[in-house]
Amino acid sequence: MTAAKNDSFRPAVRRRVTGPVRLAASLVLAALAACASPPPQSPPATQPPNILFIMADDHAVQAVGAYGHALSRLAPTPNIDRIAAGGIVFRQSFVTNSLCGPSRAAMLTGKYGHINGFTRNGDAFDGSQPTWPRALKEAGYQTAVVGKWHINHTPKGLEFDHWQVFDDQGEYYNPTVLTAGTERIDEGYATDLVTSYALEWLEERRDPSRPFALLVHHKAPHRNWMPPLRYARRFENTKFPVPDTYFDDYAGRPAAAAQEMVVYRDMYEGHDLKMTTAVGSSELRYDRWPDHFGRMTDAQRAEWDAAYKARNDAMNAADLNVRDMALWKYQRYLQDYLATVAAVDDSVGALLDYLDANGLAADTLVVYTSDQGFFLGEHGWFDKRFMYEESLRTPLVMRLPGRIAPGSESQAMVMNIDYAPTFMALAGVGVPADVQGESLVPLFGGQVPADWRDAIYYQYFEYPGFHSVRPHYGVRSERYKLIRFYGDIEAWEFYDLERDPAETHNRADDPAYAREVLAMQAALGQLREQYRVPGERTN
Repeated sequence: MTAAKNDSFRPAVRRRVTGPVRLAASLVLAALAACASPPPQSPPATQPPNILFIMADDHAVQAVGAYGHALSRLAPTPNIDRIAAGGIVFRQSFVTNSLCGPSRAAMLTGKYGHINGFTRNGDAFDGSQPTWPRALKEAGYQTAVVGKWHINHTPKGLEFDHWQVFDDQGEYYNPTVLTAGTERIDEGYATDLVTSYALEWLEERRDPSRPFALLVHHKAPHRNWMPPLRYARRFENTKFPVPDTYFDDYAGRPAAAAQEMVVYRDMYEGHDLKMTTAVGSSELRYDRWPDHFGRMTDAQRAEWDAAYKARNDAMNAADLNVRDMALWKYQRYLQDYLATVAAVDDSVGALLDYLDANGLAADTLVVYTSDQGFFLGEHGWFDKRFMYEESLRTPLVMRLPGRIAPGSESQAMVMNIDYAPTFMALAGVGVPADVQGESLVPLFGGQVPADWRDAIYYQYFEYPGFHSVRPHYGVRSERYKLIRFYGDIEAWEFYDLERDPAETHNRADDPAYAREVLAMQAALGQLREQYRVPGERTN
């Protein structure tokens, strides 16, 4: 056996809260240290492929190298790009609802939230309904999930062979970890811990006689974007390009004007931006959830404060005007966000290295995605929720040697409800009749079947809620997008994505687009009927 090379993924248990500590150091060392025994044999060619499903939280397409955006050239993701180079990049990958829990439920079930019962964070997910991990387990797969869960409290009831998940959102440092019958705090950085859990499972628990489905769910790069200590200063001297829409005035878009997700106005200066109160002080400004920093050990906090001190002191001494402070906050946001992404990329590299070293790469579908996209300053925003492109799009790259040609790409419009039928198809499992997604297997060759969808449907429900994004639904075709906001803000928005890719000019009432608006309204009605969408509701 040859194990992963990166010592960052060796967690140390800090203290036990309840139950036995099962992450013994001997197990982790066995998973990560080289030994003399030969690698396990690859399963027979007739066996369905293993599935390694890696999902980040809030990873924007703009921050993935394979998608070619300017940000990713300054902050590359070489290991995620290894998946893309060895397989396929889906250039038009979308979510049904740009919110963590509902997106995860859609991935698990292959159905929209109004069908699977999970439309907003905090809903109760019916774990007894068909999901692709359960279907694969019933077909003989060994199944496991590690990392952030965020649907119900734990995956209990979904029949995983093994689960090891963070409590609630999880914290970046020294998170509380739940398994069946145990609860503990593990000392370390969340991304590295998730990686170690995945490697431990592959090394110590995997049954080589069976195909496996391992779900690796990262917390990063979710708010509040706390990098690992090794990357706390990685981008301190990098100047990231400011989006043209950073100071958007939201003209003609009343729902966009009413949100509360502006980087320079709505971010918490302490919690999110790690800003201190004065020159020479390590005391944070407003910190809404102090436990995130409070979980650090004294040694971790001292190293953290030292990494941020010079930059914070310079900011406090500069007495910046309003505009310059807004621009400073953008740079701090991107520095931290992209540093958390760098750690996720390390994790992907460690997992890929393990597959290579242990003879598993040729028989494993590797998937990298995010639960949704994210705003990185576009329209002045952070977070997601809106149907605008940065939130609606999500990265999706897949690698499966022998089935997907290296360097492939697809322009087909795909959705996160397509994951479940794809994995079921590869496993040779029948897809339930009520699954609303389509298998992506026909796209693996880079061609788009003639009957593939030419438009996608989206709906966001959570209002009132964080960031005050109003409920809305809409349709997106190759060129046009139509959005219907409803509730206390009644409005239509229409965009010509070819001429207005930044979505700043609402043409819903423009006579020059009257024919296109009517056509998109008809398409919207057809999709709502196809997906059995109930009438407008806000709660």
